[in-house]
Amino acid sequence: MRKLVIAIDGPAGAGKSTVAKAVAHILGYVYIDTGAMYRAIAWEALRKQVRPDDDDALTAVAHTIKIELKNGSSGLRVFANNQDITAAIRTPQVTAFVAHVAQISGVRLALLGLQRQLAANGGIVMDGRDIGTKILPKADVKIFLTATVEKRARRRHQELLAKGYSMDFAKLQQEIADRDKQDSERACSPLVQAIDAILLDTSDLTVDQVVQSILTICQQKG
Repeated sequence: MRKLVIAIDGPAGAGKSTVAKAVAHILGYVYIDTGAMYRAIAWEALRKQVRPDDDDALTAVAHTIKIELKNGSSGLRVFANNQDITAAIRTPQVTAFVAHVAQISGVRLALLGLQRQLAANGGIVMDGRDIGTKILPKADVKIFLTATVEKRARRRHQELLAKGYSMDFAKLQQEIADRDKQDSERACSPLVQAIDAILLDTSDLTVDQVVQSILTICQQKG
């Protein structure tokens, strides 16, 4: 099978990262988490105490930060300026901040070249919210994952509890609904399903079932 470029898009909590990692592992591909890149910028901005309404300063952070994604035996590790921030970018504080960071056109443009460069030789699985529409419009396989807000909130709530964070479920559900609205209505690269993307609703599917569906699609494309 030739090495494909696989783009997986979808809203927060749809299971993109979990599924993309599994598909990449099975195929022997490189997994690229674009969401982690935006989280790295949000983490750095918080560290520098950049105001959330200072778009120019946030764009400057995106242009100066050195982001590296390293796939290893322990999974994907995220580095910013040579510091491992894999766990640090998954805190509720970064999650709340990144929604705004991702809306800034200057930030998105700063990452565009790097993301395309990482996919240039194929053999990659990249997930995000505008991969199939903006970052990799010529991807061999385009998947759009979705699920109900309630299901996505339940997954995220369990994930946070497992990491030791306490969060009200109703509040989390509202935050995810608000994030959906922000992502779909932003002026720069809004969250939409690419015309040629295959829709997979994961609400009532296991991770293994979703992964197998994508692998079948890849076999057909490859």
